[in-house]
Parts: sequence; structure tokens; C-alpha cells
Amino acid sequence: MDDAIFMNERNYKLLNTGNGEIVFPLAALQWGQTLFEHAVFLNSNNYMHDKYGSMQGVIALGAADQIHANNNDPFDQLKAFSDTCNDWLFGFFGYELKNRLERLQSKNPDHVDMPDTHFFRPVILIFQNGEGWQVGCLPGYGKLSDPDYVFQSICSFAHKKPDKVVLPKVKARVDKNRYLEQLHAIKSHIQLGDIYEMNYCVEFFADQAVVNPISVYDSLNRVSPTPFSSFYRLDDKYLMCASPERFLKKQGQTLISQPIKGTGARGGSPEEDERLKQALYHDVKERSENVMIVDLVRNDLSRTAEKGSVKVEELFGIYTFPQVHQMISTVVSKLDPKHHFVDAIRHAFPMGSMTGAPKIRAMELIDLYEDTRRGLYSGAVGYISPEKNFDFNVVIRSVQYNAKKRYLNYMVGGAITAASVPEKEYEECLLKARAMEHALDAVKHHQQKQVFI
Repeated sequence: MDDAIFMNERNYKLLNTGNGEIVFPLAALQWGQTLFEHAVFLNSNNYMHDKYGSMQGVIALGAADQIHANNNDPFDQLKAFSDTCNDWLFGFFGYELKNRLERLQSKNPDHVDMPDTHFFRPVILIFQNGEGWQVGCLPGYGKLSDPDYVFQSICSFAHKKPDKVVLPKVKARVDKNRYLEQLHAIKSHIQLGDIYEMNYCVEFFADQAVVNPISVYDSLNRVSPTPFSSFYRLDDKYLMCASPERFLKKQGQTLISQPIKGTGARGGSPEEDERLKQALYHDVKERSENVMIVDLVRNDLSRTAEKGSVKVEELFGIYTFPQVHQMISTVVSKLDPKHHFVDAIRHAFPMGSMTGAPKIRAMELIDLYEDTRRGLYSGAVGYISPEKNFDFNVVIRSVQYNAKKRYLNYMVGGAITAASVPEKEYEECLLKARAMEHALDAVKHHQQKQVFI
């Protein structure tokens, strides 16, 4: 960690599970949901290639204080909350916050119903630290304020009864024919110079679904372990996320954004894998997509940066994940001290990799051509530390679930440019959907007992 692991220097102890790295956080989440309606798990999956990584994993349970989006400016709300509550905060920004930042609107339906934003100060914090877990608790919660009690309670908790799973066939909101029609219409905007690039996304969904969200997260994380994996519970709404992408991180006065644009399939052998990596690196279309978004991110960061501090640290980096190869670039800047750190988030949101360029016009066309409000998809989940450092992912490769409505969905998409071939873009969407499909199939057909510790 680059920050002290304390909540106002309250009681923390380093404790070793003796039970490995995977089952303990799942048991903590299962135990926590019997007591609290708010939970977050941020999981790096011990990803070794993130030089800006600062924690292996963290679990936050229970809301001592919280804010939801209301009629006020949500970023001003967060400023006041963070400045007043000088502690760890966890939360998210939903994509529809764009309507508060610009003169935009969304008329499409949203069946998951996540709020535009949510942040909370946790009652219990559990950090992965080497081979053990460091437990911290707020005072005033009886036994739950005792780290030893919390740790032992988690270790003795086991959910041994197989989950009840009702998962009807997942359906596409947009069939292939409509997808191809929409892409031709979007490309006409590009040809007319209306936009240069647009991220077009489609929804897959299941009605009357009954799942254990923690099992879904576990399954998704096993299929696709990624450096910005996250689980989020807000009352009866859940996010299970296997994101490979960082939206924005603040480390001291340094801001780091790492947009992904460019996706390639994995190979069946090391030789084929290497060939596909090289093909992705040299792909003119993928490079064009990537550099457009890098320019957009540079512009976004420049709005709060010290003069001359915005730099492209890496361009067209190729990184390998279990399902795909990705083209990732890194843009850095120095936050000008005259700007509040929340303003850096405000001026970079939503992330360019999920909108297009020019950003505002691309977002207008997204609402015109997509059939579903994105909600938390294309948003960001992360933390703010007591030292006012932060790290937020890009919510992609994710399953969302509203337990009360029994509605489950996931969305996938890609960047559309003048060089896009609609059939190939459709195939890329299906490739990106594969991790969620496999994870849900595993949950649906599992036979083993769900024993988390």
C-alpha cells in the first residue's frame, strides 16, 4: 500500500488466514451480507504488470456514513463528504452522470436501477497484506469493533448449502441484423465528419433470474482474473466486474489514466498467441482507435494539470489477459494544486474509451443508437484514501443484478471508426461477452457445494 492502512489510526491487526488467497474474501463477503447491505471487494488478482498498483485486495463492509446522488452536484457532494470525513471511502460513478456534466439526456430504459453515484465510509475494512489479511473496525459497533472477533467470525463462517440458481436463457437486446443496421448508421455520422469514433454497446439480459451474486463474482473471476476486478453490493443491487482497465488513479500529485482500445483473440499455442499479439500491435485500425482516445484523455487531464505536465508514458502497449489481448496506453499528468482532486475525476468522466470523440457528440449519438441505459456499465468503481489518493476502474466485462426485480444483464461494445467492418465488430462483441457467458454457465450448472472457507 502507498497509504497507511488505518481509519484515523484505529485498531488494526495483521492476521493470517492459513486458507489461501481466494476463499477468505468470498467468506468475508458472505459473512458481511448477513449483517450489512453495503459491500465492496476490489481485487487485483496479484497482477504483476501494473507498476502503479498499490494494493492486492481490499474488502469494505457496512456503511457508517454514505452519500447518494441527489438534486445537488454529485461531485460537490463528494468533495464535501471527503473533506469532512477524513477516512477511507469506497464508491462508484455511474455513466449517466454525464447528464449532470453536460446538456445531455437518456431516454432509454434501465432495468438494473443503480443510482448515478454512491460513496460510503465502511464499518469494517479488510486489506490483503502479503500472505495475510489486516482487519480494521470502527469503534461503537459492539463486537463488530473488535478485529479479532470479526476475523474469527469470518473464519468460522461457511455457506455449505448449494445455491438456488434460476437462470433463464440470456437474450440479446439487439439481434445481429439490428446491430449491423446501427453500425452502418453510426458510420454515416463518421463519414459526414459528425464524429471520429464512437463506442457502441449492446445489452444481454435475463428476466426472473435468481443467483447468488458472490458465486457469480467468484465464477467470473475464475474465468477472467483481471487487475481491476470488483464486487459491489448496494442494497439489492449488485455489480460483478472483471475489468482489465484503469480509468484514473491519483498517487501523490500524479494522475494516471490507462485507456484500452484494441482487442485481439488469444491463440491456441504460444506461437499463435505471439503472432496474434504482433498482429494486434501492428493493426492500423486498432492503433487509430487507440491514439484518438489517447488524445481525448490528454485533453481531459490538461484541464486540471500543471502546465506542460501531460505526457504519454506508453503508447500501444500489448497486454495479455485470459480471454483476450488488449492494446493499452498510459497517460500521466501532475494535478495543479489549485484544483480539488475530485475535479480531476469530474473533468475526465465519463472515460473516453467508453464514449468516443468528440466526446459530447459521441455521447449524444450513444443515447440515440443504443437501446439500454448503461447505468453503472461504463462507469467507475474504486476508493479514495485518507491521504486523498484514489484509484478507479472502468466498469466493463461485468454482470449487473437487481435481486428484487430478478433482473440480470451484461453489456459489451466496441469502438466504431471509419475503418470498422460491421461483421467484425459484431464478432468482437461476442468475443468480449465470452467471459460473462462462461461464468454464468458455470454458476447455472455447478454441482459443487459453495464452501468459501
